[in-house]
Amino acid sequence: MPDPSTLPTILVPARLASSRFPRKLLADAGGMPLILRTANRLKEQVPEYELIFAVDGEEIAKPLVQHGFCCVFTDPDLPSGTDRIAFANQSLRKEEVLNVQADEPMVTRDHILSLTKALRRKSADLATLATRFHHSGDFHDPNQVKVVVNGTGFALFFSRSPIPYDRESRGDLNRSAFKHLGLYGYSRKFLEDFINLPKGNLEEIEKLEQLRALENGKRIAVEIVEQGSIGVDTKEDLARLSFN
Repeated sequence: MPDPSTLPTILVPARLASSRFPRKLLADAGGMPLILRTANRLKEQVPEYELIFAVDGEEIAKPLVQHGFCCVFTDPDLPSGTDRIAFANQSLRKEEVLNVQADEPMVTRDHILSLTKALRRKSADLATLATRFHHSGDFHDPNQVKVVVNGTGFALFFSRSPIPYDRESRGDLNRSAFKHLGLYGYSRKFLEDFINLPKGNLEEIEKLEQLRALENGKRIAVEIVEQGSIGVDTKEDLARLSFN
């Protein structure tokens, strides 16, 4: 097992407010709060990685602290998970940080190792993951974000639209686009810069914070993985998950 001091820190941004599923991180997930389910999954899958939660208040910190997890507090009004992590890292000062969503209790070891690999790619400012689309309906779903990459594995664009447009209308899935998975890796330098980056027009249109990085000339390394992640956006999503 590698020396933990040589690995990035996993920093999970967590806020209680959620418009589609109010208070979802404290919702019951097989006998425990969803956020604790995610915490235990990470501890099981990648025990060698340091794990910290960037939370927006005492209520969401309580179940984590009770079970031995470390929390740092951030302003509830911060606009995005990346902002929350950037704020937390001003005091933590970690050289490499991985952002895992608090509502993804099925994250795997492969996701974390692949994200670490992408972050350490030469000239990467930040990193993320993607996987293949398998169903046309998913490809056309605006809630499933698409990413297209260049020949060296860096992101060209992210969109909720089915990109790139297929002029031949062949009817099959466009193999040039991948499904974006909402896990990120950052260098400390990127997080320091991010706080001062102006919010971009494309970010405003698509409501995708990663476009702020692209609009400001940052390079996003994308690692393609076999298995997607499973996020919980609604009560129905949570009901479909099975916890052993």
